[in-house]
Amino acid sequence: MAPMTLVARQLTHRYPGASRPALDGFDLTLHEGEIFGLLGPNGAGKTTAISILSTILPPAAGSVTVKGLDLHQKKRAIRRMIGLVPQDIALYPMLTTRENLRFFGKLQGLHGDRLHGRIAETLAAVGLDHRADQPVRTFSGGMKRRANLAVGMLHEPRLLFLDEPTVGIDPQSRELILERIKTLRDRGTTVLYTTHYMEEAQRLCSRVAILDQGRILAQDTVDRLLAGSTGAADLGALFLQLTGKALRDG
Repeated sequence: MAPMTLVARQLTHRYPGASRPALDGFDLTLHEGEIFGLLGPNGAGKTTAISILSTILPPAAGSVTVKGLDLHQKKRAIRRMIGLVPQDIALYPMLTTRENLRFFGKLQGLHGDRLHGRIAETLAAVGLDHRADQPVRTFSGGMKRRANLAVGMLHEPRLLFLDEPTVGIDPQSRELILERIKTLRDRGTTVLYTTHYMEEAQRLCSRVAILDQGRILAQDTVDRLLAGSTGAADLGALFLQLTGKALRDG
């Protein structure tokens, strides 16, 4: 088995005024070079989990280590090893893609020829090299998503958090993003991936966890989860078996 990249144990977090915890005894282990799918309905705790694991939000209780480093003690060192692609587009709309990459690359510690080279490589990887000098505000939804991914992968992180990176985009952009994620995995990057598209998770992820109301309901390879289910034909059917069909609009 591949070495462990991240280990989270008994994470708990409750937002002020909330009636229940957003996370409640959350355990997770990620192995080097795997794509792990964290799945759940709206409000299940996925974004809270990513916020804690990526050092943005401190947990109320529990522990996290990344490459053997304790999150509480080595936050700055861990931040140098991770990348984050949030659900919202985290770009400056008036800047071009190249300008956004230059700005975020410097924040990530890249400079000079190294920064210039990585910008060129990343723009080509996400299919935006021919639009690199246009303001992001002029882009389609798919182009913005690809630019968002470019920022997250620019500094070649060892652990990459992807929070619904393909939501609301065209099929061609989705296919390119999925292929780039597989390329990152093949180069040894560990990826934590959240999505509402069950077919994406089934296609990409070596293992998945289904999260609801802050607790993990099931966690394993897709094949083993389906084999242990009561007749679920695919991951989407299993997801509904475990989380129910009630709407989650709140």
